[in-house]
Amino acid sequence: MTQSHVGSGPGGQEDGDSGPVFGPGPALASGPDPDPSPVHDSGPDSGPDPDPDPALVRRLRAAGCVFAEEEAAILEATSAGPEQLAERVGRRVAGEPLEQVVGRVEFGSLILSVGPGVFVPRRRTLLLARLAVAIAAPLQHPVVVEAFSGVAPTAATVAHQVPQAEVHATDHDPAALAHARANLPGGLVHAGSVLEGLPSELLGRVDLIVAVPPYVPDREADFLPHEAREHEPTSALLGGADGLDPATTLVRAAPGFLCGGGALLIEVNVTQAPVLADRARGLGFEVVRVHTREDLTAVLHLRWPTGSAV
Repeated sequence: MTQSHVGSGPGGQEDGDSGPVFGPGPALASGPDPDPSPVHDSGPDSGPDPDPDPALVRRLRAAGCVFAEEEAAILEATSAGPEQLAERVGRRVAGEPLEQVVGRVEFGSLILSVGPGVFVPRRRTLLLARLAVAIAAPLQHPVVVEAFSGVAPTAATVAHQVPQAEVHATDHDPAALAHARANLPGGLVHAGSVLEGLPSELLGRVDLIVAVPPYVPDREADFLPHEAREHEPTSALLGGADGLDPATTLVRAAPGFLCGGGALLIEVNVTQAPVLADRARGLGFEVVRVHTREDLTAVLHLRWPTGSAV
């Protein structure tokens, strides 16, 4: 069996996480990147009560919640009253992800809207968001698109950090798009597969496309955490035989929308990056760099050459 992609794929648990996601070759240059700084100050809130109800902590721990104290504090802090708290605890004990239960997730310092049945953004994707901001910020009026956006975490980050940007998000999942609209109130959200939902006015105008496509190989579906298997859409997790079908489709579609010199950033597993880079070169892209994290997440940075024909 090849090296597992589950640990750093869209549905995997993240190495080095200390609690819930909601909470306080020569031609292929690569290297580690530090985790990004918070995207914006979320305010003076001191966070959940550090001393949650011991009975609630015991119930969560008995249900298998590794970070029972933190989860109990979050459930208490975000519930409107005893009835809602009891309903949410019941859902969490039954195995629903905490972020879907409370309807929110921290992404950097952004608090994003999520809900039942949608893909919950992972902390690892902060690398992609930081790189997107670094590319877009120096531009005067950048046009940025998040494909396979889900609830649009990277688009929301760019919108907060780069106010001069025209930010778009696109996904095929109506449930995810409802949250994307909440997370990207000043942006433009489009329904469609890959880039098919984008308006024709964007053809040849986009400075940056970013994406976390599904990239877990189908054969590794059974190794995904049960919360991902049972509560997140398969279409947001699995990427075909080698995990790269959606990413490859994006690489083929992107040149029609990118301007000359435009960038394409794609999150994949580090073992998949060389394969995708070779495919991208064959389609005319320049491979700028592969950015990596210690958890085997990689972001492939591609550039569409100026003057290239589509």
